[in-house]
Amino acid sequence: MISLLFAMGKNRVIGKDNTLPWHLPNDLKFFKELTTSNAIIMGRKTFESMNGPLPNRDNIVLTTKKEFKHEQCKVIHSVDAIKEMDKANPEKEWFVIGGEEIFKQVLDFADRIYMTYIDEEFDGDTYFPDFDEQEWYLTKKEKGKKDEKNRYDYYFIQYDRKK
Repeated sequence: MISLLFAMGKNRVIGKDNTLPWHLPNDLKFFKELTTSNAIIMGRKTFESMNGPLPNRDNIVLTTKKEFKHEQCKVIHSVDAIKEMDKANPEKEWFVIGGEEIFKQVLDFADRIYMTYIDEEFDGDTYFPDFDEQEWYLTKKEKGKKDEKNRYDYYFIQYDRKK
């Protein structure tokens, strides 16, 4: 199963200057719970924005740069490789975590979306692409309230593709 995992603001912003434009600890906790012991797939720019590979996960970097290598990551060079990995291991959930270009390429064949929708607009330079909600079942929607640690109201939303 190929799943997209991301947080976005009301205006579809998912990033600014290769970082998240918000601090939402409950979203980070949600991300960690879903991805620990699983595979995460990200573009090279997303990988380079992090402080190295994320622990306790299979880190897979998608890049067109043939010379890119990292000893702690698997490197792939096309979205077809994602389809091939999924076909070879259909029991596994593959989490695509960004960025914008990767989401654009994978959205058409993803099986599930995990979205943290932050009820606020943000200044950004990276966006989640529009998608037709008619192609998806809304399977979960859980409201999170702002508090002393989480500065924004938010929702954890899950969509599953209609077959």
